[in-house]
Amino acid sequence: MRLVNVGFQPSTNFFWNERANSLENQVTKPIKDHSEMGFSGENGAPTFNDLLLKLSDTDYYQVLFNHIYGDALITEERLQECLSQFVLSIQSFDSRYDDGLLATGDPGPAFPNYNMSENRGKFLFTTTPDNGGAGCVSCHVPPEFAIKNNIHNNGVIATIADPNVFDHDNTRSPSLRDLENPEGFINGPLMHNGSFNTLLEMVEHYNSIDMTNQQLLDPLLFDSVGPNGPIGQQLQLSESDKTALINFLKTLTGNDIYTNPKWSDPFVD
Repeated sequence: MRLVNVGFQPSTNFFWNERANSLENQVTKPIKDHSEMGFSGENGAPTFNDLLLKLSDTDYYQVLFNHIYGDALITEERLQECLSQFVLSIQSFDSRYDDGLLATGDPGPAFPNYNMSENRGKFLFTTTPDNGGAGCVSCHVPPEFAIKNNIHNNGVIATIADPNVFDHDNTRSPSLRDLENPEGFINGPLMHNGSFNTLLEMVEHYNSIDMTNQQLLDPLLFDSVGPNGPIGQQLQLSESDKTALINFLKTLTGNDIYTNPKWSDPFVD
């Protein structure tokens, strides 16, 4: 999951299923996960305490922790605080969307720095389906474009390990900012199971929600409720509207987070 602008989301829960109740709680869980960074203590793997000892024996970490805390002691709580503060620093607010909003002072009118397709995409994003839009704004609110609180499943239910095994409990998503980098390469794959590799695949999913095996689908994605239950959203976007929506989403990419040395690898000259 992309970490951009996590400090500006309404929710304080993290991971796709929101199992971590704070960013501090989240940041060390991937380190302890046996299949991620591996400090799990499982099957002969090093423990998290082994990592703390390794960090404590590293000269520059002794200097850095002493500078911040007044002594060189490295604990999980201190590691959580430092990592979460770094993650909170990863901010992107220099996109073409921000430039357009600054120029107009209002997210509604056409932005002067957008072309016709991008402004059409902005309309589709910010307008509900009953008013001719795609309704994306119902879940992802500008200017941050983070997911709202109390949103249910988005209809992508296959697990990453087995597409025939379903998980309906994924309700969290990152901001829609910086879906692509400035060169046009997607910062993906998308969705909790990495099932989409293009923005078009994402738009196609929301354009026509398949109700097969669905449970806990957010009611915002219902087209209607029939005698046999909910009917998935059918936006019937034209091909040009799909392109316009994608072009708008691309305007949410900034530049600073890709070039600013404060987010670069400190071990590379």
